[in-house]
This record gives sequence, structure tokens and C-alpha cells, in this order.
Amino acid sequence: MTESPLPETETTGERRQSKEERRAAYLGAAARLFASHGYRGVSIEDLGAACGVSGPAVYRHFANKQAVLADLLLGVSRSLLDGGTLVASDGPAPDVVLQRLVAFQADFALSNADVIRVQDRDLGNLDDSSAGEVRRLQRDYIAVWTAQLQRLHPEESSDGARQRAQAVFGLLNSTPHSNTKEDAATQRSRLVAMAWAALSAPVR
Repeated sequence: MTESPLPETETTGERRQSKEERRAAYLGAAARLFASHGYRGVSIEDLGAACGVSGPAVYRHFANKQAVLADLLLGVSRSLLDGGTLVASDGPAPDVVLQRLVAFQADFALSNADVIRVQDRDLGNLDDSSAGEVRRLQRDYIAVWTAQLQRLHPEESSDGARQRAQAVFGLLNSTPHSNTKEDAATQRSRLVAMAWAALSAPVR
């Protein structure tokens, strides 16, 4: 007696999960390769080889190499905005929210050094539409921080609050360039302390 086939919904779900896992593997490999060699120094064949497939197999998931870069940077930007928005909606006071935002961003920076390098160096290789969407998402993420800073420092201008937020991003996202051999926990503790000192400093 043969086994009954899986229900179509389960089969479809398994296919979808497999496709998402393969796509995530390509994006992870792309982040590593782009960070090490630059966007222009990596071919579709390189990306496929890093994932154990031929270059043309990548085209089953992405139209071209630029689409890989766009998916990588847009995905990260959306994830930061969604995560930051969730953090900001779950805190009773601005100092609590900002401390949680700092922890959120520090964890991201320490776990995504390759993506930060790619963002810093290769944003200009996106098409205008994708680059504009990345910048919009980033502005919206900054606005999440700025809103909390204006609650914490109501006497400060919106430009001043935005400058604080952007300065802290620069601090936290400096991790790929710090060349420290310290463990992640030590780095995180220092970064969080410095970031909170900058955000909580009195208005002058």
C-alpha cells in the first residue's frame, strides 16, 4: 500500500519555504562577497558558486545582480524600520524607548557588519527607484528616533534631534571599521553607553 500524497497546501508551503531559504542564502552570500570585493568585483557566477550552484541558477530568484543588491539593502532597511517602530510602540517613556532603540541598533550593527559595509560603499550602484526607496525607509527610521528625542528634549529643535539620531547611527554603525579584537559583549556595552550619553546629553 502506497502512502497518500501530501495535501497540496503542505506541498506548496514546503516549496515556498525552500525558495525563501534559498533566497536568504543568496542574500547572505551576496553581503559577504560585496563587502569583501565590492559590488562591481562580484559576478553572478561568483554568487552562485558561493551557494554551491551555477550562476544561471541565481536568475530563478533574481532578475540580475543589481536586483540582488536592491533586495539586500531594501530588506535590511525595512527590517530596521519595522523593528524600530515596534520598539517605539512598546515603551511608556522616551528614555526607555530610546534605550531599547539603542540596544536594537547595536545588536543589528554587531551582527551585520557586511551589510553596513555594502550600504556605505554600494548604495550608488542601485537604480534610482531602489536607491530612493532605501533612503525613504532610512528617513522614516530616523524619524522614529527623532520623535522620541523630541519627547525627551522638548526644548530642542527638530533639526537638533535629527542630528543626535544621525550621530548615534554613525557611532553604532562604525563597528565594521573599528578593527577591535574585543568580544561582541564588550563592544556592545561600550557602544550602548556612548550612544545613550549622546542621546541624553542636555541641550546647549
